Amino acid sequence: MSADAPLKDKIREDMKAAMRAGEKGRLGTIRLILAAVKQREVDDRIELDNNQVLEILDKMQKQRRESISQYEAAGRDDLAAQEASEIELIQEYLPQQLDQGEIESLIQAAITDSGAESMRDMGKVMGILKPQMQGRADMGQVSGLIKAKLAG
Repeated sequence: MSADAPLKDKIREDMKAAMRAGEKGRLGTIRLILAAVKQREVDDRIELDNNQVLEILDKMQKQRRESISQYEAAGRDDLAAQEASEIELIQEYLPQQLDQGEIESLIQAAITDSGAESMRDMGKVMGILKPQMQGRADMGQVSGLIKAKLAG
C-alpha cells in the first residue's frame, strides 16, 4: 500500500487481514472505524478524503479517552482496558504524535503569527493549530496550554 493511497483502503485491507487471522477484538474496532466513516459519508453524501477520515479517527480517540476516565472513576477497569486497546488500534492510522516540545513550539508560533494577546484571540490560535495538529495531538490538552499562555 503506497503512502498516498486512501486511508480508508488501508483500513479495509486491515479488516480483511483481521478476519483471516481471526482477531476478533481488532476486527470489531476496525468495523467501528469503518462504520463511523460510512455514516459520515452517507449523512453528508460525500466521499471522505484522508483528512476527513483523520478527523473521525481523532474524534473516536477523544471519545475513548473520555470513556476511560469515566470507567476508571466507576471502578470498571475491564471496560477502561477495552477502550485503551481501541485507542491503540486507532492510533495506528493516525500520523506520528507530536511530542511536548513540538506542541509548545507550534503553539508559540501560532500565537506570534496570529498576533494573539488575550483569551479573546483563542479562536485565531486554534484556527491555525487545528490543521497542523489534527490527529497528532490531544486538542483538549493543546487548548489548555494555549489558555495558560494567553492568560499570561
